Amino acid sequence: MAKLELLSPAGNRERFLTAVRYGADAVYLGLPAFSLRNLADNFSLDTLPETLAYAHSHGVKVYVTVNSFVRDADLAELEDTVRALRDAAPDALIVNDPAVIRICRRLAPGLPLHLSTQANTLNSEAASFWYEQGVSRIVLARELKLDEIKLIRSRIPKALELEMFVHGAMCVSYSGRCLLSNYIDGRDSNRGECVQPCRWNYEVENNTVLTANIREHGKNGEWFTVEDDGRGSFILNSRDMCLAPFLREIEDAGVDCIKIEGRMKSILYVATVTNAYRMALDGAPVETVMRELMCLSHRPYTTGFAFRDSEKCRGGTYGRDRSLNIMYGENPMELMEYQTGGYTQQAKIAAVVLAYDGEKGEALIEQRNNFRAGDSLNILAPKDVSRSFTVSGIRTEAGEERDSAPHPAEHLLLTCPEPVRPGDILRKDVS
Repeated sequence: MAKLELLSPAGNRERFLTAVRYGADAVYLGLPAFSLRNLADNFSLDTLPETLAYAHSHGVKVYVTVNSFVRDADLAELEDTVRALRDAAPDALIVNDPAVIRICRRLAPGLPLHLSTQANTLNSEAASFWYEQGVSRIVLARELKLDEIKLIRSRIPKALELEMFVHGAMCVSYSGRCLLSNYIDGRDSNRGECVQPCRWNYEVENNTVLTANIREHGKNGEWFTVEDDGRGSFILNSRDMCLAPFLREIEDAGVDCIKIEGRMKSILYVATVTNAYRMALDGAPVETVMRELMCLSHRPYTTGFAFRDSEKCRGGTYGRDRSLNIMYGENPMELMEYQTGGYTQQAKIAAVVLAYDGEKGEALIEQRNNFRAGDSLNILAPKDVSRSFTVSGIRTEAGEERDSAPHPAEHLLLTCPEPVRPGDILRKDVS
């Protein structure tokens, strides 16, 4: 199982270090331009060499996203970016636009190219075409079923790798080509500026007929006409992808790399989901993995299109442990969440460990959320999620005793009988 490459998101330096520490085989990150996540912290060309050196020293690959849709006005900057990436030499570029591929082949022929899911590759002929253009890996369209992926694998060159999204937020346009943001707010999701209008709560006018006019709740913008089936007003809101119980089936279908969505997500997300999938790949019980993934802030989970015509993942078919059915809901094949656009989670980050004094049983932490003496904190460490302790002492570095920690991002000392290491995360259950 572990031969599947685990690819995690790295939205900034802290999340990059977190992904490496918690077991990613590779990370993907973006620059300020052309990365489809313009609102992330991202990395600069100046810091990229240091980032690459650190990752490679830990046996981790780095893929740089250059996957936005390009216009003629962008071509000069794109060529400069490709030249700089050629000199930095990441392990691959994630690309989408044929213009980017053509420029890369001309200016940086030695850089491996991975084709983004934005290219919407759905069949073996398309995959082979891109291979002939110099692409070494296809990030498959998310609309594909596993049976279709297996067929593609059987018909393409053995040297062409396949990558598949297995976890994270989805949009109503599964492979990402969406114009809602551009149309409603003037911000182009295909150029890294999506405002996620698919998550908005739309109010319905004359909700007694088969079709209705809608607009974003609380706004005075124009009305849009849509069908109303009575299930609610979050008509465009997709569930979050989760395929953790099915990694063996994914491997058997011929996938080389499993990808986690989330360059805009927190370090708690990156640590928890990377760690959970690392444990799954290394043979941890699926119930343990799924309980970890339920800790995350997420929308109800879906298995998407992977088993669309199969009974494999319908409610009640996970085996003797009903907990998986409860975690997914009764039908994990449902793609959309019509009742709410919100998130659910079972734990939040309390602090990040900076240092530990074993003789004193004391941890130096950077606080990220409020907690107090008497609270139970769970330790999230690489492949280690079962330990917790009760906070019995809190003090500042200057020695001031405290009953609670109400000021996030402060450095504090905690009495911690369980040994921890720098980079471990302390979580508090959400009541």
